[in-house]
Order: sequence, then structure tokens, then C-alpha cells
Amino acid sequence: MNADPKPGKMSDAELGAAARAATAGGLDLGALSAAVAERAAADGILDLAYSRVDSPLGDLLAASTPAGLVHLGYPNRPLDEQLGALAERISPRIVESPRRLDEVRRELDEYFAGRRRRFGLALDWRLSGGFVRRVLKETARIPFGETRTYGEVATAAGSPRAFRAAGSALGANPIPIVVPCHRVLRSGGGLGGYGGGLDVKRELLALEGVLELSKGTSPDPGRRPRRRHRGSP
Repeated sequence: MNADPKPGKMSDAELGAAARAATAGGLDLGALSAAVAERAAADGILDLAYSRVDSPLGDLLAASTPAGLVHLGYPNRPLDEQLGALAERISPRIVESPRRLDEVRRELDEYFAGRRRRFGLALDWRLSGGFVRRVLKETARIPFGETRTYGEVATAAGSPRAFRAAGSALGANPIPIVVPCHRVLRSGGGLGGYGGGLDVKRELLALEGVLELSKGTSPDPGRRPRRRHRGSP
């Protein structure tokens, strides 16, 4: 005799019924996707959950593991490319599950609305290691509305002369915005690079009050942000 399914776990019969209903047009495919994700998680075979997250910057791709948020991708990179890289580097057992990214979505919404200055999300750092991880963890400490230089971040990560390597590490940041690499600038105040594009970096710095952008106009490529540290006016 088969054991009863665990509470909250969809049985084989229920999952099959959901699939048949979806095929017949009686169920939203999104609901079926959520049911499959829940079943995979309950069975311990879900390594990655992902979802699109709407933002003023376009649709972001968020992915999490049981340990926390592991990837946040910008729309300038194709969705299939991002998912393929995650499947290769972490696990092919990946399922779309918006429900599992609800907290990520909520905190990002609050950030873009100006109601959140610090993220409280659990993070999975497995896509970085060594010096790169140290740089990213130091970057995660930079407060909202403040900036650091590549040299300062490299020094904080234990390698004062490795400012170019720090720039490369930030360019490979798998969790931008939450790990705020947009807050790291060149020593002269220039923007430097950014994986999501310099317009996105300007938008984020403007959101945090570091860079002023005129409404209705394109960002000025020559405008330099004001560098601010704790205690600056």
C-alpha cells in the first residue's frame, strides 16, 4: 500500500490530473509549473528555481538554490544563455518557480520604490571563489548612497595593488544590485565599467542619490558621480 503524501506535497495522482487539465486548457500553465516545482522541491530534486522579475530596468532573471539567491541577470543577456550557464555551472535540475522568488521580488520592488536601503536576502556565493568572492563580499558591505573605488575594494579584499583584478571580479558579479557593484567607481570619479551597461549603472546611482540625472533626457556620458562615504553630507 502506498504511503500518504507528505502535507503540502502533491501526489502522483494530483500531479497527473494537473497535467491533464493543463493539456485540456483547464489550468493555467503557470499553476502547473508551480506545482511541478513544489513537487520537485519536496522530492529533493530541485537544485535551482528561477523567475523573471519585473523592474524599471527591464525583466531581470532571478535564480535561487536552497542556500539563497545565486544569480540576478540583466535583460541585455538572453534568457536561454543565462539558464544554460546556470545549468552547466550548478545543475540542470532547474525549474521556473515564481513563488520561490517572491521574497527576492518583494525586496527588489521596495528598493526600486525607494523604500529599501539594505537587502536581507540569503545569498549563495558558489559562483565565485577566492579573491573574486572576497571582492564581492566587501562590495556587499558598501552602504546605500555611498561609493568606493576599485582600489579601496581591492585593499579591503586583502590585495591593495589588485585594483584591475577587482574590476574584473566586479564585472563577473553574478548577483548585481543586491551585491552593489554599481557603487564602485574609478579613482578619479569616473563610472568605470558595468555588466548591465553604463546607463544602468547611472540609473542605480541616481536612484541612490549619488548621481543626478535630468528627467526626460539621456544620461550625460561625461557626468561624474559624487563620491560619498559614511558621514559625507
